[in-house]
Amino acid sequence: MVAMLLLLPAVGKGNDAHVSGSVDVKKVIFEHVKDSYEWHIITIGEKHISISLPVILYSGRTGWELFSSSRLHAEEGYNGFYISSTGDNEGKIVEVDIYGNEIRPLLDISITKTVLSVFFSAILLVVLVLYTARWYRKRKPGDEAPRGFVGVMEMLVAMVVDDIIRPNVGKNYKRYTPYLLTAFFFIFLNNLLGLVPVFPGGANVTGNIAVTLALALCTFIAVNVFGNKEYYKEIFWPDVPVWLKFPVPILPMIELFGVFVKPFALTIRLFANILAGHTVILAFVCIIFITMAVNEYIGSAMTFVSVIFTIFMNCLELLVAFIQAFVFTMMSAVFIGLSQPEHDAGKH
Repeated sequence: MVAMLLLLPAVGKGNDAHVSGSVDVKKVIFEHVKDSYEWHIITIGEKHISISLPVILYSGRTGWELFSSSRLHAEEGYNGFYISSTGDNEGKIVEVDIYGNEIRPLLDISITKTVLSVFFSAILLVVLVLYTARWYRKRKPGDEAPRGFVGVMEMLVAMVVDDIIRPNVGKNYKRYTPYLLTAFFFIFLNNLLGLVPVFPGGANVTGNIAVTLALALCTFIAVNVFGNKEYYKEIFWPDVPVWLKFPVPILPMIELFGVFVKPFALTIRLFANILAGHTVILAFVCIIFITMAVNEYIGSAMTFVSVIFTIFMNCLELLVAFIQAFVFTMMSAVFIGLSQPEHDAGKH
């Protein structure tokens, strides 16, 4: 929290976030929650300390391009590429076509801040899991229960398996346990890292809709690729009066629509909750600088109020980080369980 309070004034001065002596709250918030081609660490005076990331593009004009994002800071950009500051492409790398219009490259697979954070969290998660597994490899039947970090991991794994996966998926729960455990810990870890304001934390991974969509698509595949025959029968020919499914397939159309609504619900729920939490915290911090620009006495009083509310929101976000991982895993387990119905389940 202290680091966040120290960073925001520097961001406001260094990134031209002031408008008419006040803070451009919208710009400050969006610069923190959106993706970028570099990882800003801190601003000291007028000097920005950032990690430049590799830009990988394929353009119809120049073909494949690989260069550092630091080259885009030049006034003329690099080789015709620059970061747009206006319009629908704001914050994205663009080039100019023969008509003078800004266009995106045909393919942009650059390593952005979110991508680097995903790589880091994935490696960290593997290290934590292997560290936990190492303790169990050395364990003997008569040894005492694990303590410390390994004990916490055992508690979380047991909770997810016993309270979420087994009761919701059903008898085939072991088949889906690896994926659901991975989803839970990946989301939980990224939620926690997003609350850390300094490198390597601070990236808004689970508040990025592309990441939550990718996670939801994994559940969509698990549900619809591995669903049994009874699942598809309930979609295309459910046990309802014939007039509801022929000649106009009213109910099958509703069921088919529901197949695509489920991953949409997973995507938006996780994305919106994490993004909203980050936005509220940043808004509380910005109140300090807005009120200071109006009056020093009001600003001093509001600083105390803002810090208290920001600390409260950070504590609340710790709970939200766990709840959102829990909810995503539970909903995925429920959807997977619904794709594994028994043939005579409705007859008892």
